Amino acid sequence: MMRPAKTKTPRKPPRKHPSSQKDPVGVYCRVRPLGAEDGECCIEVISASTIQLHAPDGLRANRNGEFKETQYSFKKVFGISTSQMELFEEVAKPLVDDLTHGKNGLLFTYGVTGSGKTFTMTGSPGLGGLLPRSLDMIFNSIGPYQAKRFVFKTDDKNCMELQNHVDALLERQRRENQPTVPKTPSSRQRLDPEFADMFAPEEACRADSVDEDSTYSVFVSYIEIYNNYIFDLLEETPYDPIKPKWNGGGTPVQPNTEFIPPQSKILREDQNHNMYVAGCTEVEVKSTEEAFEVFWRGQKKRRIANTQLNKESSRSHSVFIIKLAQAPLDADGEHILDRTQVVVSQLCLVDLAGSERTSRTRAEGSRLREAGNINQSLMTLRTCIEVLRENQTCGTNRMVPYRDSKVTLLFKNYFDGEGKVRMVVCVNPKADDYEETMLVMRFAEMTQEVEIARPVDRPICGLAAGRRQRNQAFKEELSRKLEERGGPTDRDVAAVLSQMVQRPPPLPSSELLDPNDNVTLPRLVEALEQRHRFRQQLIEEYQHVANMMRSALKEQDVNLVSRENFIHQQNGKLGEKDRVIQSQKAELERLEKRTKMQESKIDILQKTNNMYEENKRSLQQELETREQRLKREQCEKRRMAQHMQGVVSDTQFKWEKECERRVNAKQLEMQNKLWVKDEKLKQLKAIVTETKASGGLEPQHRQASRPPREERTLAKRSASPPSVPTTAPVRLLHRRSRSVDGEKWVDHKPSSCVDLDTVMQPVLPNAIKVSAPSEKALAKCDKYVLTHQEVASDGEIHTKLIKGEVIKTRGGGQAVQFTDIETLKQQLTTASGRKRRSSEETPPPDQDKRSDGDWTDVETRCSVALEMRAGSHLGPGYEHHAIPKRRKP
Repeated sequence: MMRPAKTKTPRKPPRKHPSSQKDPVGVYCRVRPLGAEDGECCIEVISASTIQLHAPDGLRANRNGEFKETQYSFKKVFGISTSQMELFEEVAKPLVDDLTHGKNGLLFTYGVTGSGKTFTMTGSPGLGGLLPRSLDMIFNSIGPYQAKRFVFKTDDKNCMELQNHVDALLERQRRENQPTVPKTPSSRQRLDPEFADMFAPEEACRADSVDEDSTYSVFVSYIEIYNNYIFDLLEETPYDPIKPKWNGGGTPVQPNTEFIPPQSKILREDQNHNMYVAGCTEVEVKSTEEAFEVFWRGQKKRRIANTQLNKESSRSHSVFIIKLAQAPLDADGEHILDRTQVVVSQLCLVDLAGSERTSRTRAEGSRLREAGNINQSLMTLRTCIEVLRENQTCGTNRMVPYRDSKVTLLFKNYFDGEGKVRMVVCVNPKADDYEETMLVMRFAEMTQEVEIARPVDRPICGLAAGRRQRNQAFKEELSRKLEERGGPTDRDVAAVLSQMVQRPPPLPSSELLDPNDNVTLPRLVEALEQRHRFRQQLIEEYQHVANMMRSALKEQDVNLVSRENFIHQQNGKLGEKDRVIQSQKAELERLEKRTKMQESKIDILQKTNNMYEENKRSLQQELETREQRLKREQCEKRRMAQHMQGVVSDTQFKWEKECERRVNAKQLEMQNKLWVKDEKLKQLKAIVTETKASGGLEPQHRQASRPPREERTLAKRSASPPSVPTTAPVRLLHRRSRSVDGEKWVDHKPSSCVDLDTVMQPVLPNAIKVSAPSEKALAKCDKYVLTHQEVASDGEIHTKLIKGEVIKTRGGGQAVQFTDIETLKQQLTTASGRKRRSSEETPPPDQDKRSDGDWTDVETRCSVALEMRAGSHLGPGYEHHAIPKRRKP
């Protein structure tokens, strides 16, 4: 007897969801009762679908100091009096019903730390949550129609294999003999008391319209996403949650230890483009108790910690996956109809970790890193929801960043239309969580705007319903008839057996009591003849049956030979197929190894890319900061340059005036020295003249002592020397630019120059005027002048003429060597002039008391002349101006 080959779930065609059949994400809100230690409440349930948030007393929502109240609407709001059963019937029961009909579902709880997410998902003894009630509903619905263990078998490629009963029995024995393989829990095991009585039996429910003509099998798996790494909670490792032998960095605390740390799993994409956790343990369960035992075994390994906000805070995202495999039965209702029509659906129950601010938890070290990774994954989930909503509402085609987090990448297929998505938002009404609750409400309200394509129904096998029941009724009737008759019920076989077992006619009595008895012998002869005829008839029937059996055996032999030949041929073909399969398996293993290597490389490249992207963003921010700083420095530099230019211009103007004043003072000093010498000579001349005429008359003496009118006029004029001497040195400047000795100029005047319309303009006859440097113009000229204009600090425009010579270079080109600069400055007449000199001030009053006789005395005049020395502050001219004029006698 040949065993049927193992088959796998066939590749499904890509699903095309019509754009019109879309359903929004179902978002429900559940309000947790206020604790005894919590005083103020900030949440109020207004209606069955609306809640209102009140800002607490310690928080002002705006500058006016008024409280800002906001309202949020959901599909349904569950108050503090809502029971676990009501929540399950409204939220999770439709998803379980869809699961039995071959459709996927995703249900996750979302909220801040301490808002009741784990209680909503798991529950407590007597108050079972969504997860235990979902499992109980599944097994209540498919319990009588489950297949035997290991008939459905999962592989590591997210596919489902089918085995016959013999292979399933061998697989079970093999797993029981291997200690490393995780064993399927038994329903007879004693459950943990915390999960023994999750809910009352009267609260049990079952799905509607379950296909009774199909066979089912349930597989469960339990994973957690911790620090963006995926760990299998059902993996058989000697884990000690009380005294772990490995620290947070992944190194052993004790070098000689047998503890093997749990290895992180990777996400892969199967042939139907669905994401799954590669190498995850999937346990087949047959009852609710077994599923509870598996769940609790993984729950003990989940990472929880004591924080400032919650004594048992979940530090990871937990995902409990329920996978339901179903296949239709054949027309007899006993065996699987077609192995290609196996349908696998799954329901993911996700308990997300709570978002919290690290400032409130006062976390440090590993707790701080855990909180950062949790907030980062939740932020990625929000970003994906925002991009999905933007693509649907605005018609954009932005790429959704599913790969930024393992949570979003694992559930990518659900948001792409592979099943229904529902979210339960858990909120805590205490005032301390007001800000986090407001962010959760905004995210939940935004999630409701995302629409998910409606999943399609699975195809119908095409056979009439009720096959299983008819087959069961037929078997029961057959067994009842066999029990009544004690054997087979075939009519032909019964007739042959009755004839063969039937006895011949009995012999009459052959006792002769009378010699004249003529009845006994003939009666005996007749009986013997009947026996003979009966024997002949049996022989003929035997020969007939023997011939029929012989012919049937010959036919069976011929058929057997032909079948053996056919089987031999098929064995040959099967051997070829096996060789092809072996080669394909080898190639597949090689490709799988290569895929794993490529995936590891992709992960490395992804991490490297993320690192480079982070460096790029930081460098871009630094570059933008430096550019802004550079712009500010350039603006400051230009402003400082303009300011310094104005200061330099003012300082230059002041120094020019000071130099002019000093030159004039020096010239006046020299003029006064010459005047003193002239006075001395005149006095000496007058003395000599008076000495010669001393022998004359007194009137003549007086007349000689007074100089003539021409001399007095000369002396009077010489008493006030000119302010600007005619013999002052003149600074030789360059003459105005013009063509000299036949030189040709290049007049470079930019187009931005302003025509000032002044009198002094540079005139360059026979010059080539250009607005930009030109090699052609430089080749024809040997002089170069550039007109440059700039604005001074006083608002006036200064024009500079930068002159240079055109030099021929060795390479055949031209170069300009600048020689000097001419500056043209235009100044308004309203500018403030210089102050009056001190010589124009009022003379001291003591000098007016001097009489004319002071100058008539020779000694007095000589002494005054000696005091008029050079280097005085006022100078002889100023001293001379202080002396009043002499009156006529």
